[in-house]
Amino acid sequence: MKSQHPHTYAESGVDISAEEAAIRALCRHFKTKKTGRGTPISLEGAYAGLLDMGDFIIGITTDGVGSKVLVATQMGDWTTIGIDCMAMNVNDLYAMGLEPIAFVDYLAMESIEPSIADQIGQGLAKGAKIANVSIVGGETASLPDIVRGFDLAGSCIGIAAKEQLVTGHKIEKGDAIVGIPSSGVHSNGLTLARKLLAKFSLHERYGSMERSLGEELLVPTRIYAEILDINKNCEVHGLAHITGGGLLNLKRLTKLGFTLSDPLEPQEIFSMIQAEGVDLREMYRTFNMGMGFAVIAPPHEVKRIIHLSDGAKQVGAITGRGICIRRGDRVLEIAK
Repeated sequence: MKSQHPHTYAESGVDISAEEAAIRALCRHFKTKKTGRGTPISLEGAYAGLLDMGDFIIGITTDGVGSKVLVATQMGDWTTIGIDCMAMNVNDLYAMGLEPIAFVDYLAMESIEPSIADQIGQGLAKGAKIANVSIVGGETASLPDIVRGFDLAGSCIGIAAKEQLVTGHKIEKGDAIVGIPSSGVHSNGLTLARKLLAKFSLHERYGSMERSLGEELLVPTRIYAEILDINKNCEVHGLAHITGGGLLNLKRLTKLGFTLSDPLEPQEIFSMIQAEGVDLREMYRTFNMGMGFAVIAPPHEVKRIIHLSDGAKQVGAITGRGICIRRGDRVLEIAK
């Protein structure tokens, strides 16, 4: 029997607002700043930590796969989550116009399982090839008193000339929003998705899915390497990696508003999750809903951007304040 009220990401144990408060509490202690070469650059909403290196900028990201590792374990297939780990890091670099160059991984295990590590390595190597990144090191830890199963995370370094850095400060009313499709759920919102879909077998197909439910959840996060070409060949005002928090990620770019009048169609997996009692507004505040990346640019650049990215289309424009999305006759206010 379904709950009498809509489910939320916070109810599943992941409270985005609480995470933001925790980040503020943690970061308020970081007052020591390096001087000279490598001085940090502070930008509100930045997807990466930035260092001023004179004529160029270095960016550093760190992220993990989250509870998607639990789906991999249930399916006995760990070959794709390495791609997710790479993607979650390099996509954040792309979102600032940075070119990923080097990656290190961190694998913490309850007990060392070489066969699982081998499969994880396969995915990391494949992700590195897609992103044209060197894996230059990493760390494996046995933590039986702390970890149950394993956790996978990584860090990536990117580089860009100062004029190539994309911060969102050029965004203006009338700019177009070009959405680039996701490959599915990616690596965000899995805590809520797993709890809502627990009654379904991961090994069965549902609806018109071409894969089993477990295989659908394990489809690796798309690596948006084409963003480098888009940033090089087009006038780009803003870039957004749509991760945990869904469309709320757009607020990181500008105080101006986003209106998505023709959004990308979400994959069937999102309809399946929503059917278990999640309000549509909460879906767009939790999941990517079919759009894993967004490019904000002048209208005259739309055709060129679409040509450079598979499946991309204009989904809306910069107008007013807040974030609004139109689904059929319904207009949802995602954020003010």
